[in-house]
Amino acid sequence: MSAAALKLPESIPALEPSRISCRDTAAQALTVVRDGVITGEGPTTRGRVHFSRALDAFDAAWCARILTATAVDHQPVSRAEAEALFEINDAGAERSDEGRFDDLLAKAVVHHAASASGLPVPPRTVALSPETAIESWAPTRAAGVNTDVLEWIASQMRGKQRINRTLMALVATIVGAAAVPLATQLPKVFDIGM
Repeated sequence: MSAAALKLPESIPALEPSRISCRDTAAQALTVVRDGVITGEGPTTRGRVHFSRALDAFDAAWCARILTATAVDHQPVSRAEAEALFEINDAGAERSDEGRFDDLLAKAVVHHAASASGLPVPPRTVALSPETAIESWAPTRAAGVNTDVLEWIASQMRGKQRINRTLMALVATIVGAAAVPLATQLPKVFDIGM
């Protein structure tokens, strides 16, 4: 479901796409969404029933809208934005978003990881779209992958209650077919059970 179909309110200044001027303001806007997920209150929950620690389609749509604002569309997802998404993921114990946030999280993290490794990435509106298959743009080779970024992803996922299987599969894609033995050991690498 698109953000437009959900009819998100335009009256939240910090979250209006026109107010997102850079990746830092996008990361800050994502923390507003995180706070709404944690408390069930705040500007992103106004006008609807929202329980604390619940993540719904509106929350996922807010995140997508923030991440694809015009000012940041042609920039890679930053580490701060990805970390804010991991925080939202941790905060949302209950989900009613039909998997949209998990898809968005995985694509945003891979977008960051690929770009931080010096690999080309498409604009965010393409890469993060639910209609775009990650396989159509994610790196599929191990050459040039920054192991520090993979270690950062592992640290973000280590010991978490909620496992993003999509993200784990996509990290395996980044590592590539040349490292299939490593891909089969991802649960051990990330120190999480499947």
